[in-house]
Amino acid sequence: MSIRPNLKYQIFVSSTYEDLKTERQQVIKAILEMGHIPVGMEMFSAGDDSQWQLIQRQIDDCDYYVIILAHRYGSMDGTISYTEKEYTYAVEKNVPILGFILDDKARWPKSKMDNDPHKLILLQGFKEKIKKKIIDYWKNSSDLKTKTAIALIKQFSINPRPGWVKSSDAVDSNTLNEISRLSIENSQLRARLAEKSSENEGRAISNLEKTITILKTNRANISFYYKGGYAWENSKEISYERIFLQLSPELMVEKSVMECSRHIGIMFNNTNRDLRNPWPTPSNTIRGIIADFHILGLIEHSLKKHEVSDTNEYWTMSNYGKEAYAYLRRSLLEQGINRSVDTDTPTTPNSVSDASVGGSPTPPSSV
Repeated sequence: MSIRPNLKYQIFVSSTYEDLKTERQQVIKAILEMGHIPVGMEMFSAGDDSQWQLIQRQIDDCDYYVIILAHRYGSMDGTISYTEKEYTYAVEKNVPILGFILDDKARWPKSKMDNDPHKLILLQGFKEKIKKKIIDYWKNSSDLKTKTAIALIKQFSINPRPGWVKSSDAVDSNTLNEISRLSIENSQLRARLAEKSSENEGRAISNLEKTITILKTNRANISFYYKGGYAWENSKEISYERIFLQLSPELMVEKSVMECSRHIGIMFNNTNRDLRNPWPTPSNTIRGIIADFHILGLIEHSLKKHEVSDTNEYWTMSNYGKEAYAYLRRSLLEQGINRSVDTDTPTTPNSVSDASVGGSPTPPSSV
């Protein structure tokens, strides 16, 4: 079938009503932005037989049918919901159907969920019915809008429908064929670009989540050397995640390994004793942590120039490290963190004491 110029598709948007108002509006907005004609269920009164006949005629005239479902089965017409009734009719009329079901992991208000056991059984059965057609899962209204646009573009390409066009736009067959070819090619390119963008975003989030899991799983054994002490003391295991959260703000510009040792000592010393300076925590342990962060791509060597006499090794945050830190901080903020509560960190950190007279001590070996 050739695609005619200024072709507009009529698309029926169906869903339960009260719980999906915002989401349905986003889908209708996506359809309008694409230059097509949305038909919404809110135009009709579902309980009126004459209105049901009107809905049937609208579905008959539609080129595509979009069904959105979350955690409600909806108002019922006897033993079936009005939404499922519409869906069943669209299937009977062989209208191409695109289903969008809320991801089970997505956050959703309890007030928008069915708690009637019978309706929950019907809802699950309805979802299984929808899954027999083309479906996708959505997490929020913005995600739904994007996925609807992508899915429709694909359908326009692989399953073109009659659509609507003004009679004044009629042109010769050669022009129609060329427009058809270009329209299909354009739709395919847009679909591939949208898919690639979605894949890249998903891959980036997946990589971040893997990195965060590694940080949460691994721990370092940190000991402390106190002023006037003779050995490493107060050894404790601290997760890489907490160490990374403490070091990240310090590394936004740059810090030396020695300065990292000092900062970790200050932040995780939960005694009232003064720490020695420098190297209040084991140098080899700190270097090992820095190396691990570097392997994970979280930090990188600082390119900032220093005096020739400065032999310290300096590190700074990588762009990926900044993304990981933002991801972690955002998660903590969403949970409602309390900066003053930290089992390993005193409310007022102890200061690191100056080195004893006679020069700086030799950096210690790791525990």
